[in-house]
Formats: sequence, structure tokens, C-alpha cells
Amino acid sequence: MENKPLILVTNDDGITAPGIRKLIEVMSEIGEVVVVAPDSPQSAMGHAITINSTLHCTKIDVKEGNHVEYSCSGTPADCVKLAVNEILERKPDLCVSGINHGSNSSINVIYSGTMSAAVEAGIEGIQAIGFSLLDYRWSANFEAIRNYVKKITLSALQNKIPSNVVLNVNFPKLSEDKIKGIKICRQARAYWVEEFDKRTNPMGLDYYWLTGKFVNEDKGEDTDEWALSQGYISIVPTKFDLTAHHAIQRLNSWNFD
Repeated sequence: MENKPLILVTNDDGITAPGIRKLIEVMSEIGEVVVVAPDSPQSAMGHAITINSTLHCTKIDVKEGNHVEYSCSGTPADCVKLAVNEILERKPDLCVSGINHGSNSSINVIYSGTMSAAVEAGIEGIQAIGFSLLDYRWSANFEAIRNYVKKITLSALQNKIPSNVVLNVNFPKLSEDKIKGIKICRQARAYWVEEFDKRTNPMGLDYYWLTGKFVNEDKGEDTDEWALSQGYISIVPTKFDLTAHHAIQRLNSWNFD
């Protein structure tokens, strides 16, 4: 790559999160970096976009490095839309989202702001990767996965991600020497069993905290959940065409008269 690729960096944990700071550091070794990220945490925002209020985007004075940063009041998907349509002078060669503090494997991909930013880039015709580490702590050790983040990014730039596909990459919470390698996987069939912790405030009004447990009923050894549990990095090629193609023929047999 003689000319440095233009890389758009975003996330859902907010522009000050340690995960995105590490991602910026790694991407700056690969290409020209422009950061457009939320000004506050937007976890589990999914693919929400802002339509009922205005958006604000502020350029940040970067003290170290040659990259450019913008802080946005919107969602992760908003950040990508603004970057592509208003900030960048040309379409980026790659969009990377993360590194998320916590898992986006299995059904979590549906709720993920991190992956929704990557999917939005994919919809715009941009190669995209979402990176997540299975550690929710603010003090998570992102240094342990930096070499893998760089290796996966370089491979994507060199080999090109298939059209209409984005990569969902999850890292186990392990030291670098304990990670066994990389597995290309399918998304595990799993779900959340939600519970609501009901409480009452001093004014007598009820309020709720969402809690729950993750249930994985998929016993396959080709899934992201299996790979992560065995110490591997999981890469799931993810598409945004939600059509259930296998069901079309069956539905065409229905009589709607």
C-alpha cells in the first residue's frame, strides 16, 4: 500500500473511552485516520439515528498524533453518516468501530452500537470491521490484542472484505500469549432472558432496572461463542440484508385470497 488508506474510526463507548484510544493508536500505524465518535456513551443504541433533534459535531484539538478527531452528539450510526456526508472529502477505504468494552458476539450484535456503526459504513459501500473485547471494565487490557487488531485490519485492506458484508470481531479476555489464534465463525443461536428489577423512588413512583442472563443453546463448535470460550478470536462475517431467503418459497405457497 503505497498510498496510506483513509480510515474512519468510531465507537459506541464515547470518544474518551480507552478502547477507541487504543484503536486510534493502532490505525495511525496503518493509514490516515479521521475519528468521528460520540461525545458520550451510546452502548446498546443499536442502529438508532437522530431525527427529532439537531446534531452537533465539534472538532477536537489533538495534542498527540497526526490524526483528526470530531466529537459528535449523535449515535454511532449518526457519526458514520456525518463523517461520510459532511466531514470527509472522500469515501474512506475502511471504517473500524470499537474497541468495544464488552462482548458483541452472538445475538449481542443486534443491540450493539459498535456493530451498527460498522453496518452503517457497509451500507454506504465502505469496508468495515467492529472490534470488541470481552471485558466490560474501563481498565480493560487492550494492549494484549493490539497486534491482532493490526493484523486483522491489514488483512482486510489487502484481501478486501466481500461486498455487503462487515466483520464482527470479538476477542477473549486473555493475555496475548494465551490467545490460541483466529477462527472464522457463524453467529451462535443464543438470547437474553430479561428480568426487570422493580423499585420505588421516594416520591412513590415505580422504576425499573433491566437485568437478565445470557442463554446459549447452540452446541455447535463452529460458533463465535464456542471459539471465544476456547480462547480463540472470533470473526463472524455479518450481512445487513435481513431477508430470510430460505422462507420465500414457503411463503409463496400461502393463499392470500
